[in-house]
Amino acid sequence: MPRPRRALWAAFCPASDAEGGQRPVTSPETHIIQFRAAEHLLDARDPRGAVQLLDGVIAEHPEHTAARLLRARAYFLAARLRSAEQEFGWVLEREPDNAFAHFALARTLQRAARPDEARRHFRLAAALNPRPDFVEAAGFDSFEPPEPGSTEDLGN
Repeated sequence: MPRPRRALWAAFCPASDAEGGQRPVTSPETHIIQFRAAEHLLDARDPRGAVQLLDGVIAEHPEHTAARLLRARAYFLAARLRSAEQEFGWVLEREPDNAFAHFALARTLQRAARPDEARRHFRLAAALNPRPDFVEAAGFDSFEPPEPGSTEDLGN
């Protein structure tokens, strides 16, 4: 009996028809199912299966930012750092204010032994969203936003 995640992947991955060699017809609903199945595969620590599902979704919807971001995460988990960097970069070209994409790109660059490039993206992530993990990774001690209406620390 196949393992559950393999069964999940096999159920949603477009495969060739044994007789005709053609891929099954897909629809927007199929792509949503494949996207959700890819999320589950990532949760199950199967990034390669997730990438295979997302390749089909992105082929049909190349501008789908969420699918690109999910595929970048899958590449990162599969240690395909160059591919992860390219996907995170693609997302950031379209959404330069995406704090998570900056943070994930920074982790990718850090893992690829490029700390100077990573630092820039850690800082951008923390500036866009002062979550404690983003602030810590950026090397800031802490971040306390000024009170509304205050001119403290604004150079005024």
